[in-house]
Amino acid sequence: MTKLRNFTAVLALIASPALAQDADTVVATVNGTDITLGHMIVLQQRLPEQYQQLPDQVLFEGILEQLIQQTALGQQITEMNKRATLILENERRALLAGEVIDEAANESITDEALQSAYSAAYADASPEVEYQASHILVETEDEAKALIEELNNGADFAELAKEKSTGPSGPNGGDLGWFGAGMMVPEFETAVQTLKVGEIAPPVQTQFGWHVVILTDTRQKEAPSLDNVRDELINTIRQESVAALIEQITEQADIVRPETDAIDPALLRDDTLLTQ
Repeated sequence: MTKLRNFTAVLALIASPALAQDADTVVATVNGTDITLGHMIVLQQRLPEQYQQLPDQVLFEGILEQLIQQTALGQQITEMNKRATLILENERRALLAGEVIDEAANESITDEALQSAYSAAYADASPEVEYQASHILVETEDEAKALIEELNNGADFAELAKEKSTGPSGPNGGDLGWFGAGMMVPEFETAVQTLKVGEIAPPVQTQFGWHVVILTDTRQKEAPSLDNVRDELINTIRQESVAALIEQITEQADIVRPETDAIDPALLRDDTLLTQ
């Protein structure tokens, strides 16, 4: 009967949006202990993503039922044991620390901070050169030299690549598309950077074999717009502000570290200590 009254009260609450409702609105009472809308909201915020996709009505009823069950079960404990007490202390530490971190991280995201981070990462950085090149991959240096001689005598690079290259780009005429610094193995990248457009490099050896390389074009890589990298910048600002806050707070704290050399680290796995 009590369960039915509680559920009826909840339905009335949902069906009456005109009534004033806030975090202190009581949605159920278990043996004199109130469960509020606020309790439900903070539990909902910590649910895994798959549960967030449930319809509101299903989510509401599921969260309420969980809180009712937890409250009723928790009331069976009249005195907490050492394990439960320590867990609660750790949970409280983590919760409070998380609140401080979230507040600092959110306050750090301003238009000025975003613009400054963008300028540092992109606007004020030296423009990056991108290269477009093709190659023919063969097993030996002699093969590479022979191909270069054919090319110097007027052979078509793409046709030779299709015929001779053992690399995956061979069927495409050896075209590697556009790439920037760090995207190719060092020996290949160095060779490309020394070429002028249309020039063929001497045979280049890498761990894949021997390459005949031609530079087909270059361009300046355009910096992305601030909107395109906003999420990336926000994450960077958050991480930097949180790291600075942690360093500042711990440096200011009066921390005493007793000598722990005499404590066997293996005791960390001894849960029998919690029953002593």
